[in-house]
Amino acid sequence: MEALAVVLNSPESLSVRRVSLTPPGDTDVVVDIDWSGISTGTERLLWQGRMPPFPGLGYPLIPGYESVGRIVAAGPDHKARIGETVYVPGATCYGEIRGLFGGASSRVVIPAAKAVTIDPALGEKGVLIALAATAQHAIVGPVLPDLIVGHGVVGRLVARLVLAAGGAPPVVWETNPQRTSGATGYDVKRPDEDTRRDYRCICDASGDPNLLDTLIMRLAAGGEIVLAGFYADRLSFAFPMAFIKRARFRIAAEWQPADLETVRELITNGKLSLDGLITHHMDAVQADLAYRTAFGDSTCLKMILDWRTHS
Repeated sequence: MEALAVVLNSPESLSVRRVSLTPPGDTDVVVDIDWSGISTGTERLLWQGRMPPFPGLGYPLIPGYESVGRIVAAGPDHKARIGETVYVPGATCYGEIRGLFGGASSRVVIPAAKAVTIDPALGEKGVLIALAATAQHAIVGPVLPDLIVGHGVVGRLVARLVLAAGGAPPVVWETNPQRTSGATGYDVKRPDEDTRRDYRCICDASGDPNLLDTLIMRLAAGGEIVLAGFYADRLSFAFPMAFIKRARFRIAAEWQPADLETVRELITNGKLSLDGLITHHMDAVQADLAYRTAFGDSTCLKMILDWRTHS
């Protein structure tokens, strides 16, 4: 069995080619992918060759952890799932080619337990499930964020989830004027337009490793900074102000199954919208241009690769 896949041969060297798939076992399902998203966090680092040491890291590799498709075959215990629409968090079914994270392919073989059933009506927006779960994981602390840094997809989802949880409308910082629109129920400001220094919880969704001193200055005493980005460079801060503020730090880390269940329920109940977050689309065979656009065009919130004619 074969698939068409995005292969990063080396940093900034990408091809779309046929690859062999590991035969499915009794506990596996085969999924024909309809859409996959391009991550501007971890996948950008893979593209640039700047990903910190990571289990399984090495080239060539197949990226992608934001994929949606349909189960077309299954092991004997999972036949009833054939036809389901599922979210795919990645795959490692490519033999000598590393799957990191392995979702950017027209077909994947994965353990049935990793295929998360979603509403077919979501369509391409289903690729955002992982980012929504990431945002949910960032807000599970004792205090909901009242300042969010960055108005990209994760920042927008954090803001929407704060509102869905009944929190007060957060302030969102954004320095790129092309990303200040699209807010519903909360304000987006430049940092220099904001004089507050009493934020109880600041969620950084920018991934900028140089912001900590600025954010610490804006905290209320005993406030928390949640690191919800992915940081390639070392993080550091000046201790005296953090000491004075009694600052606390939390790494949002990887989402958990409970986060995914929460956002699925919120979406189903109409409390969380995924509208307005996908801005660009390309056929999967245009992946090289798609990746360059996703990483180089600041108007691109989320790029979608369309695999529907390549299964």
